[in-house]
Amino acid sequence: MKGQKHMSKMVDEKLADFGKRLAELRKNAGYTQQELADELGVSRRVIGYYESESQHPPASLLVDLCQVLDISSDELLGLKAIKQKSLPDSRLLRRLQQIEKLGATKKRQLIQIIDTFVEAEQLKDRQS
Repeated sequence: MKGQKHMSKMVDEKLADFGKRLAELRKNAGYTQQELADELGVSRRVIGYYESESQHPPASLLVDLCQVLDISSDELLGLKAIKQKSLPDSRLLRRLQQIEKLGATKKRQLIQIIDTFVEAEQLKDRQS
């Protein structure tokens, strides 16, 4: 019984920092509060509430958070350390997915703009 109380106290302490951890995981994934809210089908205020309050979201939202943020429930709940991922910028990837859905003309225009920035940076690098 004594060991069980100790374990329970450790879990309670880790869960107390849920809001800070959620904010860190959201930022690591490249989401703003609004973008995460849109992905989850909730309001930005809901995300802000769970990041700032000691209340935890319902279990169904925990599952969705883990899926959207591509993390384990143990990471979200603080039972395991947050894994630092060296993935491409997820915000940029989401933008590219949105661009893919545009018509051919709009896509071509955006690609030309991107090419202009990339070429300018490459020229700058060659001149240095």
